[in-house]
Amino acid sequence: MSQDMLIVDGLQYSNWSREIFQQMREGGVDAVHATLVYHETIRETLSRMGEWNRRFEAHSDLIMPVREPADIHRARRQGRVGVFLGAQNCSPIEDDIDMVEVMRDLGLLIMQLTYNNQSLLACGCYEAEDSGITRFGRQVIREMNRVGMVIDMSHSAERSTLEAVELSERPVIISHANPASWQPAKRNKSDKVLHAIAESGGLLGFSAYPFHLKNGPDCTLAEYCEMIARTADKIGVEHLGVGTDLCQNQPTSVLEWMRNGRWSKDMDYGEGSAANAGWPDPLPWLRDNRDFPNLVAGLREVGFSENEVAGIMGQNWVALLERTTTPQPALTQVA
Repeated sequence: MSQDMLIVDGLQYSNWSREIFQQMREGGVDAVHATLVYHETIRETLSRMGEWNRRFEAHSDLIMPVREPADIHRARRQGRVGVFLGAQNCSPIEDDIDMVEVMRDLGLLIMQLTYNNQSLLACGCYEAEDSGITRFGRQVIREMNRVGMVIDMSHSAERSTLEAVELSERPVIISHANPASWQPAKRNKSDKVLHAIAESGGLLGFSAYPFHLKNGPDCTLAEYCEMIARTADKIGVEHLGVGTDLCQNQPTSVLEWMRNGRWSKDMDYGEGSAANAGWPDPLPWLRDNRDFPNLVAGLREVGFSENEVAGIMGQNWVALLERTTTPQPALTQVA
């Protein structure tokens, strides 16, 4: 793999350890969007941030926080992995719009408006009726635009996603999902949504989570990369990235927290089922972060140019963050 290849993974939620950080360096990963929370409250979110501060301190030779896109290049020059934090739900702001700026100031770069269910902001992809963006959601989108927090619609329903794109003045992303035309999972996205994301200047991060893939854990590298190639034909390679959704070394209890949170007394199986309730088997070509060179090779094999591979593997993510995370200047009050 070329030493000049910048690699950014647009979504992981691993059971973080020094071993995983070392594997990232072995696989050439320069930066990762790490999920901070799913259903956590403001107070719990602050504790998760505190845990990351301890990791940055304990493993400062391997990782560093990303507060702005330039930090990714800084981490790369220093031989470290840059970590930028995101929320897979809007729970970190609860019902308080002031928390958007507070969380952004603390380093939360990305926030999903929903996680599968209806939230205070929008509707999730598992609800029977998609009510769209709420009154509160409209205000939060405006505030996220202002403070430079990226809007992520990965777990949101169709109408909500399209309305978010329409309402947002800045690019909207889907950090980890695939085209529904390739694999009709509830979490995958229609061509209409993909075109809207691209037209907003946003980005689709391709998921490698087996429940989002054709043939599940048996999906081949060639099939996966061919899907990426066909999506490039539809919406342009400059709007594509990788968001593997790797969840390394996580116990089943974490999967159950993701699916059930505090909202359900009944077991929710998400994209699984009672007969297939645990983590899916890993892909043989992406067992962990050391396998990223396989993905680079696969993209080359389906005909992407070196510049296009570099874009998909990381440069497009950096460009997206540059377009979306700079706070907008305050308007001067005229007396």
